[in-house]
Amino acid sequence: MKKALQYFFIFAAIQLLVSYMVIGLAAILHFDVQSVWAAIASHVVSSAIAAALFLRLKWCEVSPHYLRTRPWGVFFWSALLALGLIIPSVWLQEMLPPLPNILQEQLTALLRHPLGFVAVGLLAPLVEEIVFRGAILRALLQWFSRAWVAILVSAVFFALIHANPAQMPHSFVGGILLGWMYWRTRSILPGMVYHFVNNAVAYVMANVVADPNAPLGTYFGGSSTQVLQAVLFSLCIALPALFQLGKRL
Repeated sequence: MKKALQYFFIFAAIQLLVSYMVIGLAAILHFDVQSVWAAIASHVVSSAIAAALFLRLKWCEVSPHYLRTRPWGVFFWSALLALGLIIPSVWLQEMLPPLPNILQEQLTALLRHPLGFVAVGLLAPLVEEIVFRGAILRALLQWFSRAWVAILVSAVFFALIHANPAQMPHSFVGGILLGWMYWRTRSILPGMVYHFVNNAVAYVMANVVADPNAPLGTYFGGSSTQVLQAVLFSLCIALPALFQLGKRL
């Protein structure tokens, strides 16, 4: 448990320190410290430092062993599961009491920038899987005798690092699925595929629709019936994908 906490706070400290450094540098150069460029620079630099540190110190062990098993089916069903859970996840979150969305404007601006895909769509899945599954969950699985406890604790860490209450329920559920994938395979690759698809859809939606944070009913003519139909249709994709992963992982 001590190692898991250490990894979590080191990752959080890297993000905070780099963010303050970027803000300070932007102020010295008379740039807008609230600009999307500052957010992208902070995310890219902190991600690069964290990935290099965790891999260099072997807190996350990387091996081609799992890839040699040719898990292409696992990758396919992981991607399909991510697609199938997007609408049900949004719907479920709308059923919960409203939570503060303190990073809504910053996140939307980041996703709508061309380089936002590099930060959110590519680097986030890579680095967060290295840290939260490859290092933190790996340490927790060694500490707890019951794997499901380790997975739940790692999901809590994963939700907390997003530092935005409105994102935490989705991040917690996603953290459970990603943790389950790692536990079954001892590889971060299936989770990276799931994570990439989830973030890529968020990026596309932010650039296609006028208001990516609008309620689901907005996209279905305000009809609650059509929203439920969309949720059921999505589950017809997600549940078979989950079943197939259970057989293949």
